[in-house]
Amino acid sequence: MTGDRRKVCGKEHTLLLLISPDSVEEAIECAKAAEHLDIVDVKRPAEGSLGANFPWVIKEIREAVPAARLVSATVGDVPYKPGTVAQAALGAAVSGATYIKVGLYGCTTPEQAIEVMRGVVRAVKEYRPDAFVVASGYADAHRVGCVNPLALPDIAVRSGADAAMLDTAIKDGTRLFDHLPVETCAEFVRRAHEAELLAALAGSVKAADLGALTRIGTDIVGVRGAVCEGGDRDAGRIRPELIAAFRAEMDRHAREHAAAAVAAG
Repeated sequence: MTGDRRKVCGKEHTLLLLISPDSVEEAIECAKAAEHLDIVDVKRPAEGSLGANFPWVIKEIREAVPAARLVSATVGDVPYKPGTVAQAALGAAVSGATYIKVGLYGCTTPEQAIEVMRGVVRAVKEYRPDAFVVASGYADAHRVGCVNPLALPDIAVRSGADAAMLDTAIKDGTRLFDHLPVETCAEFVRRAHEAELLAALAGSVKAADLGALTRIGTDIVGVRGAVCEGGDRDAGRIRPELIAAFRAEMDRHAREHAAAAVAAG
């Protein structure tokens, strides 16, 4: 994997933590726990799994979050409309996001997904060459008819994106590993790394999943519900102490994994 892509946020991490507030108020709560997270991800859950928030919300969150922390923005669960999506992605970048996520919800073939992502990459990187572009798919793709999850790394690399990500499209209480076994997620990560991409995984991820996510070499884990009051992504609010606790679990698994590797080697 390339050094530039590994050093998201300007530092090396075994596993980067991405937190998704849905408002400026929640972003301020994230800022209180900035030392425990790496990426603040702006989305609007009311508009879907990767629902896009308003440009002014992205701007306000960028201003509220410490400069050392990357701000991500979702462009939406997008249709197969390459021009529309490219404009939306550029809008997110202009608004202050440096990490642009595109949910390829309406793309039914890899060719469609590549066309959409090539437009996004060109629009975003002509404006800001150092921006990160993420091709996002869904672990439960079979439920919505979009591209196969294991096709995402190839789609990302062929379009010039920097990372491949999986989330869940339908937020009904089912989770990433309910739709894809750990072995399949490991294959997704392997393919991403083989293509020198970052591999991101999300989808109602809990602290109990961190051992598996660490073991398979995930680069970025995205969470919301796990750091909300009561574990509820909709009714609960993000709390700084829950972010800190989740990070502590991440670090514990990282230490245990490193120690096991040393013992095995």
